[in-house]
Amino acid sequence: MSSSGQLKRLFQLLVSNLLAVVAVPLAAAALLKAAELGPDELLARVRALRPVHMFLATFVPAAASIVYLKLRPRTVYMVDYACFRPPPNCRVPFAAFQEHARVWPGFDERSVRFMTRLLERSGLGEETCLPSAQHYIPPSRDLESSRAEAELIIFSAIDDLLAKTGVSPQEIDILVVNCSLFAPTPSFADMVVNRYGLRTDVRNVHLAGMGCSAGLISVGLARNLLQVAPKGSKALVVSTETITPNYYMGKERAMLLPNCLFRMGGAAVLLSTSGANARFRLARVVRTLTGGKDGAYRCVYQEEDDRGNVGINLSKDLMSVAGDALKANITAMGPLVLPASEQLLFAASFIARRVVNRGVKPYIPDFRTAFEHFCIHAGGRAVIDELQRSLTLSDEQVEASRMTLHRFGNTSSSSLWYELAYVEAKGRMRRGDRVWMIGFGSGFKCNSAAWECIRPPPANGGAGGPWATCAHRYPVEIPDVLKH
Repeated sequence: MSSSGQLKRLFQLLVSNLLAVVAVPLAAAALLKAAELGPDELLARVRALRPVHMFLATFVPAAASIVYLKLRPRTVYMVDYACFRPPPNCRVPFAAFQEHARVWPGFDERSVRFMTRLLERSGLGEETCLPSAQHYIPPSRDLESSRAEAELIIFSAIDDLLAKTGVSPQEIDILVVNCSLFAPTPSFADMVVNRYGLRTDVRNVHLAGMGCSAGLISVGLARNLLQVAPKGSKALVVSTETITPNYYMGKERAMLLPNCLFRMGGAAVLLSTSGANARFRLARVVRTLTGGKDGAYRCVYQEEDDRGNVGINLSKDLMSVAGDALKANITAMGPLVLPASEQLLFAASFIARRVVNRGVKPYIPDFRTAFEHFCIHAGGRAVIDELQRSLTLSDEQVEASRMTLHRFGNTSSSSLWYELAYVEAKGRMRRGDRVWMIGFGSGFKCNSAAWECIRPPPANGGAGGPWATCAHRYPVEIPDVLKH
């Protein structure tokens, strides 16, 4: 370690243990003073206190403690989670993707070449999956096929979760389902209620149109609902995106990118205000919305092209908008999770820039001091690259995101759970480890959630999960053509 690194480490230790540094000398001084006075003098001074003083000294702290315990938010725990594992027959190798694009008359050769180049540089591997309806020529986008995809993913994830936790559907008090681009009637929430026979008084919500960060919005909503539900209540959160009705069939380049990145996936998460058998504690949820600016609002925009084909238009300013949203989000998250040493360094840098010299390089807080694991939305290679650079993360710290993108593609709001599953499948999760989930979505949004592991998975934690058959093959080397 360099001398500057040693000095920073010493500073962090000093600030982090500031309370002990101050308290120990004060306690020693108090003990010395008590020893000088002797037991008789101390007892005489206590007896000299008025009854009202004694009452206030005991009642006020006790009353304040009771009020705090009654008013503080309930702690929310993640009991467990499960991710959908696509069947092998849905696999879409690059060659198959290119062949299907060529034989479909809706695409011209220019569009096919463009999508081929995008796919080669996307960071996706040869095992990502599209729903069965997308394997037809032309792809099927009807309502029945869309429902079939949604039911396969959602029910598979919930079945796995209920089997892992041993929870009965009748025990679920709150249900939150999010899917942005497919919102049928009855809703996805009603679909789950009907399939599993949930209670008639279950509180259920379907969030639509919230983009790829909707999974963390759902977690935040479930957390808020659990605050007003009876203690020990359980909330089921389901996150997915339905690909079938949203495959773009036109020729606009800005709208062809989602065809290359988005793949089928979904996750189910069980939350509760009871810590019994829980695996993680939810520490923070921070949401940032920049939709008040027109550029941010329209950077991910569903619209029709000039031929009437519906698709998602991704603006060339997307990464710039995402960077601004990330800065706003980490500015709000930083004071909640960073150690005091990092906050002091950031404050000193801020003051120096404003008061002394605006040319002073701003200090970027080291979030590695607050988290052991990072789950960055696998929205694309450029997204992961930008966050790695902005947060000065190592290759290993973004490995879960890159490998999730390679194996499963961009599964929208559920990608964060595939990344968490990767960390656990590789045996890297330990008790007390802290996890930071960062998601981006249309609107434009940047949302974060911080978790603390209270019970790591067993030695075979990857058994039955999405990485069960392939964790041993990862990480893989991504060719330079995909990274640059």
